[in-house]
Amino acid sequence: MKIGVIGAGAIGGLLAVKLAQAGEEVSLVARGAHLARIIEDGLILVQDGREIATHVEASDRIAAIGKQDLIILGMKAHQVAAVVRDLAAILTPQSIVLTAQNGIPWWYFFKHGGPYEGVRLQSIDPGGVIADHLPIDRVIASVVYAAAEIERPGVIRHIEGNRFSLAEIDGAKSERVSRISETLGRAGFEAPIVSDIRAEIWMKLWGNSSFNPISALTHATLEDICRFPLTRALAEEMMREVQAIGEALGIRFCIPIEKRIAVTEAVGAHKTSMLQDIAAGRPIEADALLGSVIELGRIVDVVTPYLDSVYALVKLLSETLARQKARLVVSQASGAQSK
Repeated sequence: MKIGVIGAGAIGGLLAVKLAQAGEEVSLVARGAHLARIIEDGLILVQDGREIATHVEASDRIAAIGKQDLIILGMKAHQVAAVVRDLAAILTPQSIVLTAQNGIPWWYFFKHGGPYEGVRLQSIDPGGVIADHLPIDRVIASVVYAAAEIERPGVIRHIEGNRFSLAEIDGAKSERVSRISETLGRAGFEAPIVSDIRAEIWMKLWGNSSFNPISALTHATLEDICRFPLTRALAEEMMREVQAIGEALGIRFCIPIEKRIAVTEAVGAHKTSMLQDIAAGRPIEADALLGSVIELGRIVDVVTPYLDSVYALVKLLSETLARQKARLVVSQASGAQSK
């Protein structure tokens, strides 16, 4: 299978190496120093104490990788709109697009079948850019349970987990989702096909929408947040609001909040993806993990004072860091010109 990974960062890079090692024809789209190292040395995966180097075709232009059977969108949710117009250049009539983003997806109410069928979420897809340029019939959904990070340009470190739940977004059984499951299975991943992908999205988001932003604001690990009474209580209140919204949309939460927090605490001294992005100076997933939930709360008339407050703080943090980064770039440019 010809597989194009758009956004070969932590999760995209993990998938790319393992799929290429399994014999699939993999091409990557990446940027900057990361791309330069991939072209020079290959993409390296650090896993189970060893390094796996894989040489694959890589470019910073989507069109350059050619037509693909499977396109994996490996970037963060807020980065999808910037690339979606370019996907037409690599689509065939049979191409499938696998989404691998955290949080509420842009397609949530497409093929939903409920009273909100076709509603577009502005927090995730402002102006409907993604929906307008990515045909919904191409999309296969996934919920990612693997954790990885870019250790340095060209090097991905696998931290834990290897599960990618898959589904047609209407829950239908199909030959194409079975084919993707088998392909991921050959690469060493658990890739079950689930009948209710939205329920899985909410179960993961239940923790991500609270622990990610709290970690970004405090620079604390998961176990730190869970063991400090004030932040544990804050996470619990946020999770109650998330649960109320999910239940208003027909989602059943199969475990109590206390058990979900215990599962998070057991992960240990792990830095969340949002905290990793803050440390690396990258934009954060505030809208995918929080803004979208708040928007859904407005739709179903659930008030969200705790989510609103933390969202305001995270958005301000994001804007503050962006302004600081812009000023640093200007300062460095001025310094270079004066020499």
